[in-house]
Amino acid sequence: MHKTPNSQWLTVVAAAVVSLPLAASAQEACTTYTVQDGDSLGSIAQAAYGSYDYQMIFNANRDALAANPNSLPVGLQLVLPCEDGRLTADQDLSAVIVAETEKQDANRSEDNAYKPPLKFVTANDWMPFTDESLTGGGIFVRMATTAMQRGGNDRDYRISYVNDWMAHIDVLLPSSAFDVSIAWESPDCTKLDVLGEFSVRMCTEFDFSLPIYETAYAFNTLVDGKYAEAREFTDYAGAIICRPEAWPISDLEVQGLVSPLVSYVHPKSTLECAEMLLKGEVDLYSIEAETSTSNFEELGATDKVVVNPALATFISYHFLTSKANPRGRSYLAMLNAGITEMRESGEWYDILATGLAEYNAQKQ
Repeated sequence: MHKTPNSQWLTVVAAAVVSLPLAASAQEACTTYTVQDGDSLGSIAQAAYGSYDYQMIFNANRDALAANPNSLPVGLQLVLPCEDGRLTADQDLSAVIVAETEKQDANRSEDNAYKPPLKFVTANDWMPFTDESLTGGGIFVRMATTAMQRGGNDRDYRISYVNDWMAHIDVLLPSSAFDVSIAWESPDCTKLDVLGEFSVRMCTEFDFSLPIYETAYAFNTLVDGKYAEAREFTDYAGAIICRPEAWPISDLEVQGLVSPLVSYVHPKSTLECAEMLLKGEVDLYSIEAETSTSNFEELGATDKVVVNPALATFISYHFLTSKANPRGRSYLAMLNAGITEMRESGEWYDILATGLAEYNAQKQ
């Protein structure tokens, strides 16, 4: 991930959240809140939602946070979405999606020249982002297919699910059996000297779209685990960290969490990481909140783990093509145009919020 305004946005997130939560006042969901002295995004989320999970506030205020890269300034206006994701109590959750779809249908191109469908590949069991059981295949799949109909695009596409993520990298994209994989973390490719072999390969053999989602990866440990009180990355010295196979660790590598300071295990699935943590086979499980929360809920173990409130790494997800694909960059240009329009219209947020609402309803 190159140093761009988006990476500056991640910097302000880190500054606002990594500090231990301080008191914040008068925050309520479905309102606009004015930042006060001592606030952090974590403390605002705790006051508004009863949880330090600040992801929904990120999603609703991405542009405002990007405009303030160095701090969470006093006086900044933040939208605090309703608990179901709506930006205001009087707005339908899918209103922007409906309006943008109607506009696209009205302006559909009359160009009948044949263009081969763009072939997307993704995998199941990454709720709420990619799974065939979810509406449209999940949040990231909906973002991809919507982008193909926005930004001046009007291109046919095919979605396939191959439940071996490494096969996407090793075979399916390089051979052009598929054009785009949904979706992958982008390493900081300006720091090749500190990245591991897999992360370097991602930088040198693949191209990435604009970011489609930004999130914090938290460190989960047992409530009484010896690393529960860590406050610096160096405090994790000696830890065994679990992150599933095909989930890059570049965000950890740039923080110095490499051998021999720490060691890693890479099971096939996210649930296996959660199980290994509960059994004491690993010390830490590092992944984004939606996945870890789902894992521990499925295992009935939410009371046995704790998230470190002081340490997190920051990830952006992207669509991915192989540099060996002669049309790869043109496909990314199409997707980037669609992503940009979706961001500007608010449809990006509406897809995200409706997807999260559907997923949360399924868990109840």
